[in-house]
Amino acid sequence: MKSSELQNIKQRYSIVGNCEALNHALDVALQVAPTDLSVLIVGESGVGKEIIPRVIHDNSPRKREKYFAINCGSIPEGTIDSELFGHVKGSFTGAINDSPGYFGVANKGTLFLDEVGELPLATQARLLRVLETGEYIPVGATEVRKTDVRIVAATNVNIRQAISEGRFREDLYYRLNSIPIQIPPLRERGEDIVLLFRLFAMQMAEKYRMDKVVLTEDAKQMLMRYKWPGNVRQLKNITEQISILSTEREITPEILAHFIPQDQETTQLATIHSEGDHSFENEREILYKILFELRSNVNDMRREVSNLKKQIEDVQTAPATAIPTTQLAPIQPIQPITTAEDAVAEEYVEPVREPENLNLDAWSRQALEKALERNGGNRKKAALELGISDRTLYRRLKQYGLDK
Repeated sequence: MKSSELQNIKQRYSIVGNCEALNHALDVALQVAPTDLSVLIVGESGVGKEIIPRVIHDNSPRKREKYFAINCGSIPEGTIDSELFGHVKGSFTGAINDSPGYFGVANKGTLFLDEVGELPLATQARLLRVLETGEYIPVGATEVRKTDVRIVAATNVNIRQAISEGRFREDLYYRLNSIPIQIPPLRERGEDIVLLFRLFAMQMAEKYRMDKVVLTEDAKQMLMRYKWPGNVRQLKNITEQISILSTEREITPEILAHFIPQDQETTQLATIHSEGDHSFENEREILYKILFELRSNVNDMRREVSNLKKQIEDVQTAPATAIPTTQLAPIQPIQPITTAEDAVAEEYVEPVREPENLNLDAWSRQALEKALERNGGNRKKAALELGISDRTLYRRLKQYGLDK
């Protein structure tokens, strides 16, 4: 592309900078504009990816048709299918009218899907079908509809990693990535950083009618050495802060140091502690293991409770005068269960050889008395020996009048 054409494009869209990578991205955008090929724009957050799809649309045969820019990450997962593909009346609560969705409204035009990496997997499958066949089905509808829409997508996530983690469809990636365009981060644009600072400073001066801030040579070098994790968006914010808060109009490195972070090497907006590429496989394995162990523990607990209840019921249903204590199998104590402690453990007693005509209450009372006697009146030790909780022991003592 000729230099004059490139400068015209930059002037039209207020693009500042002369770095080779930026010029190449604009050149590719202009070359692909006359076609209907899908374009995937890749770059960090804040580099200005939203300019490229506008350039593509305005220089394509669709320039007189509608253009929609959609932030896929800002639409709730429950409504995104309806927003993109439309819905029919009554298909869900609140659907009081038919809606054509963006694919219906933008027919013959261009859709810019920003943050496409945030789309749910089910929506990705629908999008793939539209890209391949031009067909889609609105939410709640039964008939297929056709659309002729040019798709330009953008993302700031590592799509390859998202594919390996099962968060993005590989077939959709290759379908969107017909023409890739890489937008360089601000830290790789050299003197463009100073040009952008000058532009933002001039805009602030005109907007608020103040003197424009200017950088000394040392401040310019300091600005270019910084890594700019927030890219152009961060540079604009800092320029605005300096314009408003600095009492001096000539910005030195000492003044600049108050407005940019001291860690000049970082390229991250927030510190992320990681020993390697993050994967959700380990988390899933841990969760599965915990769930399986929990289910096994619950099943064991249910079996033990069931056996204990059965033995108690057998004792309670037998005739009171025909209960040979020597035939009662002692109920083995288990670890205290806070949700059923009274139901499952309170009937455990040590076998006591007493006359067979004793009823259950008398038998239980004598067992409590003997346990207290053996433990010198210590209620906790007696409860432990009987395999029941302290609370159950105190209730039994009160019931039999032994709590005095």
